[in-house]
Amino acid sequence: MTAISTALRGATAALNRSSRLQSSIVTTASRSLSTNPHVVIDKYVSAPFPPQAAPASLAAHQQPIRHPNDFLDRNANYSDEDTRSMAGVTATVRHNWTKPEIAEIYNLPFHELMYRASTVHRMYWDPAEVQQCTLLSIKTGGCTEDCSYCSQSTRHKTFVKPTPTMKTLEVLEAAKRAKEAGSTRFCMGAAWRELGNKKNAFNNILDMVKGVNGMGMEVCCTLGMLNAEQARQLKEAGLTAYNHNLDTSPEHYPKVITTRSYEDRLDTIANVRDAGISVCCGGILGLGEKETDRVGLLHVLATLPEHPESVPINALVKVIGTPLGDAAADEEVETDGIGDVDSFDMARMIATARIVMPRTMVRLSAGRLSFSDAEQYLMFQAGANSIFNGDKLLTTDNPAFEEDTALFQKFGFVGKPAHAGPRVAQAGANSIFNGDKLLTTDNPAFEEDTALFQKFGFVGKPAHAGPRVAPSEVMGEVEITKVRGAEQQYA
Repeated sequence: MTAISTALRGATAALNRSSRLQSSIVTTASRSLSTNPHVVIDKYVSAPFPPQAAPASLAAHQQPIRHPNDFLDRNANYSDEDTRSMAGVTATVRHNWTKPEIAEIYNLPFHELMYRASTVHRMYWDPAEVQQCTLLSIKTGGCTEDCSYCSQSTRHKTFVKPTPTMKTLEVLEAAKRAKEAGSTRFCMGAAWRELGNKKNAFNNILDMVKGVNGMGMEVCCTLGMLNAEQARQLKEAGLTAYNHNLDTSPEHYPKVITTRSYEDRLDTIANVRDAGISVCCGGILGLGEKETDRVGLLHVLATLPEHPESVPINALVKVIGTPLGDAAADEEVETDGIGDVDSFDMARMIATARIVMPRTMVRLSAGRLSFSDAEQYLMFQAGANSIFNGDKLLTTDNPAFEEDTALFQKFGFVGKPAHAGPRVAQAGANSIFNGDKLLTTDNPAFEEDTALFQKFGFVGKPAHAGPRVAPSEVMGEVEITKVRGAEQQYA
């Protein structure tokens, strides 16, 4: 019997106890075993309370239950799991998604997409727990690549000036400050095309990895292309994750970067994965891509042999001096939407990623400073459960630590601990006034509300018609289904 088996048995016992203590909150967990090849093996109630709001009587009996932190161990525990269902939504971890399937999800009416993504999120994650990461540029500027969005390329004239690699002690001091501010993952980035033969620099980075790991933090690096031996050494030093973004779809990629092929990036991702390091891989919105390119990027990620452990979703931060930044700033140039990314674009991308890769952490990354607290909450509701904090992301501005602390308090979020797997999830208004006046006060005009309804995917309620029956009246019950023979084992 695996450790997760014991944990889930314990979860059921805890839920049974809590049902007696708080009968109005949760119902008794139930399991149904049979020799039917399609069987329900577990049911539980999702998120009856945020962690800080649970009654003392319930909290005393119920401790957080966690899955393994290592993505390989976690996936192995669920190798025979078929689907999970809750509140009329069914989710599954699969690697054979087609582009039309992902496009159908991406293009759902916004309200339906958000509902599905938020429900899937609650099936696999505690929605109150958000990972906090800090990203430090340990080698800034001087990169020989021609990425058309990047301020660190030698081919672009930007505000960034090349600097030497930081000393190990400086980096460890920065990691210590990040940990004290609440971060549990420390990421180090170097503006290199590849590690290549940088032996001295690589040895220093290995020391940095060992030092940060020794603080009890998770460690991530983004150093350009890696070969298999370099990946092995990083794993041996204690590296948790390696970031190597694909940026966009294979079709749009050549319009953004020419000095490194898409296949080069996939090769590095394979080397990282084969070394047993968690893969962090995502993309950037606002590169002049079409919505089909956003779907294409998600298709590549969702059909990798293993889904990335984390997928950063970035909004382009336009930097004057880069080709994309200059194009976005020139009012006379047709930009094809360069840098034109709003909160709905971000939420739609995050929500689709959450549905097609349910066990992946989705990271709200660059560009967060341009969104209000309410817009960021929309993105968390879409399924984001990781952020970068600290006032810099490599060379671009980001919310300061204290601002994110206030944001977490406002939303009722708690930070995800380092080296801890996903926490097993514990178990509004529908009418408006339209027209440009409310008696004597101003109100949105009819055409504005028509556009709003189209954006959200809403339809008007007919006159003299009762409420439409919801697709499902099941609220909060998660059903895990396995396909096996006669003997069924708890996950």
